[in-house]
Amino acid sequence: MTSTIPARPHRLRRRVVAGVAMFLLVLAAIAAWALDRYVVDHVEVANASAYEAELAAADTAADDDGDDAALTTTEDAADEDAPEITVTEHTYGSGADQATYYVADVVLSDITQLRSAFADDAFGENIVEYPSDIAAEVGAALAINGDYYGFRTTGIEIRNGVVYRDEPAREGAVIWADGTMEVYDETTTSAQELLDAGAWQTLSFGPALVDDGEIIDGIDAVEVDTNFGNHSIQGDQPRTAIGMIDANHYVLVVVDGRSSTSAGVTLTELAQIMLDLGATEAYNLDGGGSSTMVSDGTVVNVPGGRGEERGTSDILWVG
Repeated sequence: MTSTIPARPHRLRRRVVAGVAMFLLVLAAIAAWALDRYVVDHVEVANASAYEAELAAADTAADDDGDDAALTTTEDAADEDAPEITVTEHTYGSGADQATYYVADVVLSDITQLRSAFADDAFGENIVEYPSDIAAEVGAALAINGDYYGFRTTGIEIRNGVVYRDEPAREGAVIWADGTMEVYDETTTSAQELLDAGAWQTLSFGPALVDDGEIIDGIDAVEVDTNFGNHSIQGDQPRTAIGMIDANHYVLVVVDGRSSTSAGVTLTELAQIMLDLGATEAYNLDGGGSSTMVSDGTVVNVPGGRGEERGTSDILWVG
């Protein structure tokens, strides 16, 4: 007859200690990964404004030796008529579903008056500032939050005529040198091809809301960045969107939500708002707590439903 000899207590203790140590090591590894992925700044381009100015000067010098037309520089744009900006407040829906939204109707004399700016004037991951602070640093007369490019590592990001990222992944929006805007599939092209064709800005969030004057089907089923650390963009939410009425004529829209006085809107409702404003092309930008509009240095909406701004990686602004 065979008897089973129980493990000695000190062996059990060693096993328990080893198991706890392994568990703690796994937790530490996860925490280190999360901090690196979502908290620690990863600067790829510091002093982005100087970097853009340097490239613009090089392009201008090259254009002086050739026949190709270059984008208007910031200095040239300053000589144009100042942009016309009108900000108005509206409501959508009624009762418990009512939402407050803000519209900036912007008429530009040159598309380079619609610019992008990065938090801390640096391109990279996890670099954030309040939209109002970024707007103050660049002297923006009007600003809205952008696509929060710094949350992800994918997408095509061309800002102020400069390529910053070329990792096609989703449906994007491109604003061309002629002042027009269109939605496109990033996976069918590259940043360099877009730049060669005259791209001034690209945005990578989505989904597209309006194309060729019609609301795009199925947008209430689209999910964006549902990876760890984010959540669904469906349902009634605070929203930010950009739409083109005509060349150099844009509407920038921010919808409040998550409060007792403003429920937010669905993506289809946002598309309807853009269509009612006359947009023939419209694109959804980062929303939720990021949705912010700044006019003449003042935050005009109620970010996050509480009036507290959330740090974001970029803004679109008009000077």
